[in-house]
Amino acid sequence: MNQTNFAESMLKGRMAETLFEELMHQSGNIIYRFGYEAIVQNLAQLDNKFDRYSEVGEKIRAIPDFIVVDKKGKPAFVEVKFRWKPELHESDYKMLEKIDKFWSAKIVFLNCWEQPYFRVCDPPYLDKAKKLLLRPLLDEVDWKIDKKIYTEYENLVHRYLTPTLVPPKK
Repeated sequence: MNQTNFAESMLKGRMAETLFEELMHQSGNIIYRFGYEAIVQNLAQLDNKFDRYSEVGEKIRAIPDFIVVDKKGKPAFVEVKFRWKPELHESDYKMLEKIDKFWSAKIVFLNCWEQPYFRVCDPPYLDKAKKLLLRPLLDEVDWKIDKKIYTEYENLVHRYLTPTLVPPKK
């Protein structure tokens, strides 16, 4: 992956996280940023003393992006991923394994290929055929997502992320 693709991928990932965060907040849930990026600055102070590939290091690198607390006070770890289409990359299988092993987090996939753009899955994330077990985010009953607000966020994905599927001009 070249630097431009990496930067674009990071930007879209951050956009997906922000869209999810605001959707949860506007639907009345409490949401806290929790992920690796939120704590990596503190770990950088450890520099060479911190082994990223030890069991603790692997667990830290797999920290979910958010903690969502629903209206009843029930917390859930949530990882948010942007994908062009609602399907996995080859490297995602290992990521799913780590998230399940260390955190048992819900994973929200935001895609810009087909609606619903926001989909969620719980562990185990895959069926026996290794197909992702996704359902629409609106079906996540604990979070009581307001349909009207949800539609506004689907429209934002359509407006700002879907146009990026168009090939660049020559």
